[in-house]
Amino acid sequence: MKSDSELQRDVMEELRWDPKVDHSQIGVTARSGVVTLRGFVPTYAEKVAAEKAARRVKDVKAIAEEIEVRFASDPRTSDTEIAQRIVHVFTWDVTLPDDKLKVKVERGWVTLTGMVDWHYQKDGAQKAAGKITGVKGISNLIDVQARPSVVDVKDRIMAAFKRSSVVDASTINVIVDGTTVKLGGRVHGWSERQVAEHAAWSAPGVTKVEDNIVFA
Repeated sequence: MKSDSELQRDVMEELRWDPKVDHSQIGVTARSGVVTLRGFVPTYAEKVAAEKAARRVKDVKAIAEEIEVRFASDPRTSDTEIAQRIVHVFTWDVTLPDDKLKVKVERGWVTLTGMVDWHYQKDGAQKAAGKITGVKGISNLIDVQARPSVVDVKDRIMAAFKRSSVVDASTINVIVDGTTVKLGGRVHGWSERQVAEHAAWSAPGVTKVEDNIVFA
């Protein structure tokens, strides 16, 4: 187990390493595996990237994310302009069913609603909206439509685990309850846990994943 100072150093190095993050305005503290990120970034996408970078570091148990989005060049982007830009991005993204998505913007905070067939579409809509200048935060309320399927969801997920070079399938438990997948067991780090969760979301018909995996 790393000391607090070692963990702080490693997280700061990971932020410097990530080209999507401007680390110059981000401060890092660490205590007993809990990392706190404070500071300012110019876009919501960069805020998300900073959190993901911290999660990649070994021995990070939890993250307190207190980064604020501040705009240096375009602080007066209206809510209407933000909404129009998001709708435009959705229209040009062939992976998103733009006719099923709705956008609401209030003081820079975006609320996404609607219905999609797959979780990657819900995730993709949030990522696309997060890249728009002026977005301070996102509430992703998009629903994933339950898709009846004759395939064995559990077998598909376990097969994905076995194909992965990161996940040890023998240490992870999978329970399928309707359209909900419950993951349990042990992994060695954040990356393995994230790959396992992604595999569960990728199974057809899955609308919810309960990740109860712990670190070994």
